[in-house]
Amino acid sequence: MTSVPVILSLETATIGGTICVARGADALATREGDSKVSHSNSLLSDINECLNDAGIRLADIDLFACASGPGSFTGLRIGIATLKALAATLERPCVGVPTLNAIAQSAGPSHATVALLPAGRGEVFAQMFSVSADELTELDTAAHLSPPKLIDRYHESPSLVWTGPGALVHRTLLQDYAVQHGITFVERTTQTGIDSNGWQIAQPRTSLAQSVSALALRLFAAGQFETAESLRAKYVRPSDAEINQAWQ
Repeated sequence: MTSVPVILSLETATIGGTICVARGADALATREGDSKVSHSNSLLSDINECLNDAGIRLADIDLFACASGPGSFTGLRIGIATLKALAATLERPCVGVPTLNAIAQSAGPSHATVALLPAGRGEVFAQMFSVSADELTELDTAAHLSPPKLIDRYHESPSLVWTGPGALVHRTLLQDYAVQHGITFVERTTQTGIDSNGWQIAQPRTSLAQSVSALALRLFAAGQFETAESLRAKYVRPSDAEINQAWQ
């Protein structure tokens, strides 16, 4: 293995998902999946095409990384199972990066970023982070929340960056609350300072798989990696099947 690892990262927590091939911190190729096609039908071919775009063979991969959840239960299982199979076959290490961490990382530096991901039925997965150029700090734990409980959890924070697919889905809710309570609500741009007061909504700057790769590189450099056998999903909440079974 080289001192600068070649990384294949997968993000199948969201519809469509993304793939990235990187050498260290440098992305060589990225690919977005088709939101109309199941990961089970397209993931292997998308991986192959991303490798071809990067000019990298599968055997050249030093580290396999994936978004480990929360997110789509089916998508996570497909992505993690695929990654585990590739890593086990090639006897390479793995890194699982929590999806909300990658979402926060993708929005850039801030003192307080809330990463949001749709959880179905209008609810969200949410977590707050502090993000700097070289560190990501969890400020609370990942939670599964209804929109009212989301507001309850974060309404006392005067300066926040909201980011992720869930922030875009619930933009109107967030903006209406901010306006009603005298909180500035603006689009975050490259010119917006991290100390700006009020609430900002951010568009991700990179593909989510690229953020997974960046965080995986940090963990790998710190010796915090896993085997294919030990890699597990982080679902945050039970699946609908588990919930229904509990009520029977």
